[in-house]
Amino acid sequence: MPAAQQFDPELDQEPTGGYRPLVVVLLSPLAFALVFASWTIFAVLGVELKGLLGFGEARFAVLLAMPMAMGALAALPMALLAQRLGGRRVMIACLLLICPFLWGLSHSRDYYHFLLAGAGLGLGAGSLSAGLVYVAGLCPRRHAGLALGLYGAGMVGAGLSYLLLPLVSQAYGWRSAPLLYLLPVLVVAALLWLFADDLEAEPSARPALPALLARLACWRLWRLALVYSFFYGAFVALALWLPAYLSAQYQLELKQAALTAVPFVLAVGIGQVIGGAWADRRDFRALRWWVSAFVLVCLFLLSYPPFTMRVEGVHAPITLHYEAPLGGFLLLLSLMGAAMGVGKGSLMRLIHRDHRDEMPLVGGLALTLGGLFAALLPLVFVVGNEWVGIRTAGFMFLYGSLVVCMLVMVWDHASGRAGRA
Repeated sequence: MPAAQQFDPELDQEPTGGYRPLVVVLLSPLAFALVFASWTIFAVLGVELKGLLGFGEARFAVLLAMPMAMGALAALPMALLAQRLGGRRVMIACLLLICPFLWGLSHSRDYYHFLLAGAGLGLGAGSLSAGLVYVAGLCPRRHAGLALGLYGAGMVGAGLSYLLLPLVSQAYGWRSAPLLYLLPVLVVAALLWLFADDLEAEPSARPALPALLARLACWRLWRLALVYSFFYGAFVALALWLPAYLSAQYQLELKQAALTAVPFVLAVGIGQVIGGAWADRRDFRALRWWVSAFVLVCLFLLSYPPFTMRVEGVHAPITLHYEAPLGGFLLLLSLMGAAMGVGKGSLMRLIHRDHRDEMPLVGGLALTLGGLFAALLPLVFVVGNEWVGIRTAGFMFLYGSLVVCMLVMVWDHASGRAGRA
């Protein structure tokens, strides 16, 4: 088993020159943003469709989860395929693949048609994982964290859905909204085809597929991927869930609720760039504990539902009522989002630094675990709403999940493996 590579900026040399790295760094996040915006269509339109088609909360949760579940299944195979065929080719193929599903979504008539369209949009995860391999291979290694952070910041594509879809739906009807992304996806695919190219690896430098898959038995490949999957999956699930949550919790119109969720998405994107750039300059392993602890505190506070407490006072009963104001909720959510972004950006840089030669395998694994976690969360949120009867139960589950991730880090550190990473 190869030893993990230690942090030494002086050892990070620049890859091949020219304009290619710049084209990759500019176009790949744009492709990421469009794919992610396509995924979050249901976060905005799903609430409207739920009223039009009359399906319940459980079906709505499955609709939200479908792109994530299919994306999780596609992430690792597409990352490995990108290593074989080239990240650019796989990205272009996946971008073109989601186009008929965007068109089909605008012509869907019943719930199962929407599920099929959501599954097709989930295949866009192949573009995300291929883009990760592409950026990691072509970006300047000295600034790999910044490049990967800029790429991951494409998640702000959720903000595009929040801003544009309600306006398009209101002006032209919901069937026109999915077509909004069709032309930009085709344009980005064409730009990648015309102005980017692949870094061709020597056949002898490409590990055999059985050897790569055998590496999945190594715990070192899982530990950072597992922690990254929490930040990735939690963000994706919250991006899908927040418009409906804000609409129900604070009695906001859907358009207003979607706009209200934008600061959280922007905070995650900005934090991811900062985290990646920061990790270029120092070893982030110790600081990730502080980031996780800060997110844990935020989730603890966000988990508190509105409540009323009656205290028997000396002279008369005293009634205390708590309900988080919208402004305070958004501030705490945005601070948590920035910390999550820093965690995502820095962890991806650590994965690149420690497993540079296995980036398709470890990066694809991280996106797979994150996608599965994100697909699970909408169902958990519904359980919290319908069975537990507490709308903030989703934050409670995220709190518990982060505790598990931190316990895994503690166990890993105690076993001495983290010290050799």
